[in-house]
Amino acid sequence: MFFIGIDIGSTATKICAMDEDKRLVGSAVAPLGTGTDGIKLAVEQLKETSGLSVDEAEFSVATGYGRLTYKGADKQISEISCHAKGVHFCLPEVRTLIDIGGQDTKVISMDSTGRINQFAMNDKCAAGTGRFLDVMARLLNLPLNELGDMDAKATERLPISNTCTVFAESEVISKLAAGAPIPNILGGIHQAVARRVAGLVYRVGLTPAVAMSGGVAVNSGVVRALAAELGQTILLPESPQIIGACGAALYAWEEYHKREN
Repeated sequence: MFFIGIDIGSTATKICAMDEDKRLVGSAVAPLGTGTDGIKLAVEQLKETSGLSVDEAEFSVATGYGRLTYKGADKQISEISCHAKGVHFCLPEVRTLIDIGGQDTKVISMDSTGRINQFAMNDKCAAGTGRFLDVMARLLNLPLNELGDMDAKATERLPISNTCTVFAESEVISKLAAGAPIPNILGGIHQAVARRVAGLVYRVGLTPAVAMSGGVAVNSGVVRALAAELGQTILLPESPQIIGACGAALYAWEEYHKREN
């Protein structure tokens, strides 16, 4: 017996399977999001790595940007709820969760039971999101998975004053033309993201402990910049990118048992 959570994001699809004892028994991440073959690829990866077929799950829940367009799940639940559920399960001490996704950034305030007190979203602008970092990585000719290591080589963080992605891009080009070291430019880019996200955090209210979820959480440069900006240690789940899918799987477990009872 197992339960499935599928997080269909704008740039990636994540899937988690949990057994009756709420143990993670399989997961997959496909680098394709809403409107693509991301779901198909994630389902195939889950089958290959764990032997689990989504069709055989007792119950499934879809979340994320593309949850309402996916008809294969038994229920759809918002990503705010699923990320809160997932991080509370993994790190119950967390009271403030920062989820930086491909197209938006969410900050969620929770109580000791994992109940959501308040949340804020940046979904009108690419600044402070994974999309912003993707644009900057291409500009610097760096793979996304190397941004954290490159940031660690910075001797200073060159300030990026523009929060708009278009104007920030021009600013970075100017710094490159002036011969500024790439690690220092990248440090400034990460600091700009951290400042943008910190504004959301303070709008919601900063309560320790603080954690990050989402794909950008694997970028150690952003984590360091955000920790410095907030003056807080940033906790990371073991697999931050699948936290939303894990929360969806937990909801699937709950919904199944609720209906059985």
